Amino acid sequence: MDWKRAAAILYGDWGTSKAYVIGLAFAVAGYSSFWLIAAMCVLTALVGLNYMVICRLYPDGGGVYASVRHRSEVISIVGAFLLIADYLVTAAISALSAFQYLGVPHPEKFAAASILIIGLLNLLGPKQTGGLAFLISVPTAIVVVVLGLFSLPHLGTALGHLQPLHGTFGQNWAGFVGIVLALSGVEAIANATGVMKLDAGSSEENPCVVRTSTPAILIVMIEVCLFTALLGLAMHALGGLQIVNGDVNAPGAEGVRDYMLRYMGQIFVAGALGPALGHAFGLLVSVVFGLLLLSAANTAIVDLIAIQFLMSRDREVPKIFQRLNKWGVPSAGMLLATLVPMLLVIVVKEMSGLADLYAVGVVGAIATNLGATSTDRKLSIKTWERTLMFGTFLVMAAIEISLLIDKPNARYFAVTILAVGLILRGLVQERRMKKEAAPALSPRQLGVDVGPPMSKAPAPSGGEAILCAVRSAGRTLDFALREAAKAGSRLYLLFVREQPFMTEEDARRKWQQDPEASTIFAEAKQKAENITPLFCYAVSPSAAETIVDVAATLGASRVILGAPQRSALMNLLRGNVIREVSNSLPEEIDLVVYA
Repeated sequence: MDWKRAAAILYGDWGTSKAYVIGLAFAVAGYSSFWLIAAMCVLTALVGLNYMVICRLYPDGGGVYASVRHRSEVISIVGAFLLIADYLVTAAISALSAFQYLGVPHPEKFAAASILIIGLLNLLGPKQTGGLAFLISVPTAIVVVVLGLFSLPHLGTALGHLQPLHGTFGQNWAGFVGIVLALSGVEAIANATGVMKLDAGSSEENPCVVRTSTPAILIVMIEVCLFTALLGLAMHALGGLQIVNGDVNAPGAEGVRDYMLRYMGQIFVAGALGPALGHAFGLLVSVVFGLLLLSAANTAIVDLIAIQFLMSRDREVPKIFQRLNKWGVPSAGMLLATLVPMLLVIVVKEMSGLADLYAVGVVGAIATNLGATSTDRKLSIKTWERTLMFGTFLVMAAIEISLLIDKPNARYFAVTILAVGLILRGLVQERRMKKEAAPALSPRQLGVDVGPPMSKAPAPSGGEAILCAVRSAGRTLDFALREAAKAGSRLYLLFVREQPFMTEEDARRKWQQDPEASTIFAEAKQKAENITPLFCYAVSPSAAETIVDVAATLGASRVILGAPQRSALMNLLRGNVIREVSNSLPEEIDLVVYA
């Protein structure tokens, strides 16, 4: 993607923050909230500048999981699960805010239903939903600019209402920490460097995406910081705002905290052009921001699915998270990415409650990324860049510590996600260690029947061994026979009868007792001319695992799998036997897919 599409995707996450953070800030600090908003904008700019450097350093993926992994797998895993916690709350808070802007009753129910619909649409693949952010970002930016223009005449009144911060430094710091919500999207854009358009003169071997990532981050960062600060100041021009039980009431309108921009649009446009146009503009703000917030929820769900898939491919979480449906989507990852945000919306219901859960994940992930990158002496970073990055890391670390201390719900949520993730990783690692430590078994010990050759000619005893998994006596078998004859290799033909549940009798079954296997092996004997194939047969709940185990046990140098039709090949590549064998096969064994 080029910088314009990258910017649109980033804006679909970063740009939504102003929709709810301005009202939350007023609920925390009243008519002195601008100072907290300004400090948050400065921090947003610092993080954006640092991520320009990270995207330059990691053109194949600069998110916390990818960029930290070469330093420490454990730290990258912790960062990844903190990012998962962030995406879960991002989906929930974006969907809830969307329906609060639209003014529907019981917005949490509509939000949960919308998350379910988005999740189901993502079962059909990201192309069905991925263009939403791009289509919505342009009209949203136009509406924000128009609202900013109508706000300009009111800045004098806003400055007259502006008050200094009250209370101690600790109290103001707690208020600042509570509104740090405008940072999530920067990790998403860092993860996307691997699909950005390469700079002129760079190549796949030496990639560089600076001309794509830098303008995308810079333009969105300027818009977010400038207009969040402008609208945050203009909000102070609204008279009669009162803080009641953590919400904000306005004259003639209650509970405007969660749709402050809509209220501002109504008041400012009505004052200039009349009540009718003011009401129409407020409705326009609601619709545009509602759609953008739903787009942000979709982006979070897609990112959740992607990071689970990547971690599963790296054998950090169970294989189920990389099993794809026929549209190429990990179904288990989609299920988790949909159900957990739905549950959060229904249980928490309040924007302030979700905001308490929100920042721990994203702040922790960003702090991890900045800390690991700034202290990596092997990276080519200028001194001022390294200093700025480390300083930003210290601020983010302080915010994370404050969140963990002052917000118990956020602490419990982050620790729960991290604990569940580490338990899953531990189970995967334990299974892998047991598998690697297991003594070498013969095919018969694996429950595989290796039958004698069906001819009097001896099978080759030396050279390489080829294993071909067969389901029919078709072109794949012919290809395997040709390859074995050409290389003078031993050829093992493996037929796996896959069935979910097995008895002891199934485990002892021989291929002569299976009519389908007998027919295939008989045809193989007739087709074989210069070689004598050896026949292997197994009954197993997992064909892929059996193929990998038999290949490793027999010392095969190649595994041949076939798909007689292109459509079947695509289905297999998207998530069945070929994908599973490819992920589990030892590196020294080549996988050949014949079609």
